[in-house]
Parts: sequence; C-alpha cells; structure tokens
Amino acid sequence: MSETIAWIVAGLAVVVLAGLGAYAFTLWKEVRRREAFKREEAERANQQCLASLDAIARSMISRQVDLVEGAMRCKVLLEIIDPALLQRDSFRVFGDVHERTEHLHTHSARKELSLKERLDEDRQRIAVEEEFETPLIEAAQGVLTFKQRWPESPS
Repeated sequence: MSETIAWIVAGLAVVVLAGLGAYAFTLWKEVRRREAFKREEAERANQQCLASLDAIARSMISRQVDLVEGAMRCKVLLEIIDPALLQRDSFRVFGDVHERTEHLHTHSARKELSLKERLDEDRQRIAVEEEFETPLIEAAQGVLTFKQRWPESPS
C-alpha cells in the first residue's frame, strides 16, 4: 500500500471516529435530558400526590370524608410516592383498612348492587370505620406531618 493511500485511510478513520464521537455525545445529552425530564415528572407527581394527601387527611380529621374512603385514597397516593411508606407504623393502618375492604364494590359496580347488597356493604364499611377510627385519625395527622417534612423524610 502506498503512503498516500495509508494517509487517506488514516484520515478517513479519524473522520469516522470523530463522527462516532459526536453521535455518542449527542446520545449522551439526550439520555441526560430524558433523565432530567423523568426526575421533574416524578417530582411533579409527588407534589400533586402530597397536595391531595393534605386535602384528604384534613378532610378525614374534620370528618368531611368517610374514613374508609379517605384511607383507601391515602394508601394509593402513598404508594405512588413510595410503596415503602405503607410499611411505616404510622401508615400501616391504611393497608389494613384496604385489606379489610378491598372486596367491597365502588363506583359503577356499587350502583349495580341491589339496595340490600348496598346496605350490607355499608354496614361492613361502618364496622371497619368504627374499628379503625382512632388509628385512621392518627394516620391522617401523620400524613400532615409527613407532608410538612417532605422531601427530608421521603421514606
């Protein structure tokens, strides 16, 4: 191979490597952009969940919402923020209430029940609410404390 061809091949190799390097850099920037977007979305979702938790907890404490329904909503929102939160002693009652009431119908399924079936389910909800009333109110207060300390105490 002549010296000129060797220099041409070497030059092409440098150009190809430079192109690949530029492409790799572009991909790296895109990954960083997507990671930042994902972090921002998670933070936005957490803030929305925290705002909802605040409203639900205050409604539970002031008895403006059914305690069982409030517990179910708090459980879902805490799971969205971090499923490990339900392992905290102060929030475990939300999971306990969910386990006791998950078989009960809600929304349109509840509307399809007969009056007798609805009354039966209402009795079951009331029994669970009476059994867990104090722990649920304490858990609602714990939610407010948790929200005030967020993000310092995320889990």
